[in-house]
Amino acid sequence: MLNGEKKIARPLRWGMVGGGRTGQVGYKHRTGALRDGTYQLVAGAFDLDAARGRDFGTNLGVAEDRCYATYQDLIAGETAREDGVEVVSIATPNFTHFEITKACLQAGLHVICEKPLFFTVAECEEVAKLAEDKGLIVGVTYGFTGHPLVHQMAAMVKKGLLGDIRIVDMQYTHGFNSGDDVNAGEAVKWRTNPETAGPTFVLGDIGTHLYYLSEVVLPHMKIEKLLCDRKAFIPTRAPLEDHATVLTHYDNGARGRLWVSSVNAGNMGSQRYRFVGSKASVEWSDAQPDQLIYEVQGEPNRILHHGMPYLEEESLAVDRMGALHTEGLGDSWANIYLWIAQAIDARMRGDDAFLKTHHYPGIEAGTEGVRWLENCVRSADADAAWVDYQ
Repeated sequence: MLNGEKKIARPLRWGMVGGGRTGQVGYKHRTGALRDGTYQLVAGAFDLDAARGRDFGTNLGVAEDRCYATYQDLIAGETAREDGVEVVSIATPNFTHFEITKACLQAGLHVICEKPLFFTVAECEEVAKLAEDKGLIVGVTYGFTGHPLVHQMAAMVKKGLLGDIRIVDMQYTHGFNSGDDVNAGEAVKWRTNPETAGPTFVLGDIGTHLYYLSEVVLPHMKIEKLLCDRKAFIPTRAPLEDHATVLTHYDNGARGRLWVSSVNAGNMGSQRYRFVGSKASVEWSDAQPDQLIYEVQGEPNRILHHGMPYLEEESLAVDRMGALHTEGLGDSWANIYLWIAQAIDARMRGDDAFLKTHHYPGIEAGTEGVRWLENCVRSADADAAWVDYQ
């Protein structure tokens, strides 16, 4: 169980690009990063509006002279200081991720970036090589995979408690984009513009969360082929999609079904995962993150609760609140940020042995998310044809 005791020798000096007052995700990053004393927020380029960003940053406790107008100013100012930032989080629209990540790495700074990481696998591979050459870590904020019961499911699959996995059924939907975009905010506008969002809308925005969590739970299974059918129910969003279904064939013979939508009218937003094996099934939702449904064929159904001693060690080790209290999204983000901090600390110390066994969402996870998106788009653009996974 995690209780706030330090996991690295000292806090990492941390800066942010984006994540300001009007952003949707900045507080999630700060909630996660600042929980365990592994990061200290010392600088930021928080906003395109420099004055607003400076006001916001000083209200967070960042010195005024370290609240920068642009990410270029942040990099120049901080690398000139002996006490400059060591890691930068990027909480900006998709189209900026690649250039900001490259600039930070070239300046010798570790990076934690929002998903989807970049637009293409080629960009991911270029950055992966740059990070390797520089000896730096790139983390990706797949923020839902820090939930303890996600790791309970992974441990149960690994132990064979479900038997051979046959069916993978996943859903992440909400209804907040059911209407047109006439009065839409900036967050919707950039997400539905191919120039700023990239080749997808909901597939990249929320679908990659489903895909990465399935990788965490089912690391032994690889996709052989998929079919993606996507549609923009609000026509102005085309060629991007506000709804998509993906069918999947896995290399072990399993079949998968994935549904993402932002036009599921009336739905407040939730994820659901069901993994069906030859012996048993598990089902988990982020709407009830403390409970895991465990169904063994021929036996009464069970509801497993987080923090209880009957759970696997992999789950108990990342629990924070204990069984009596609710674990939430902030706790999950805290785990993600902690794991990335431990990876950065190990890289700074040259502890390659630790990095070989340490789990965290890194550049490989980001790359595989983009690869999945590329295959989905290739299928959808071929009129929802089955395509071999590349």
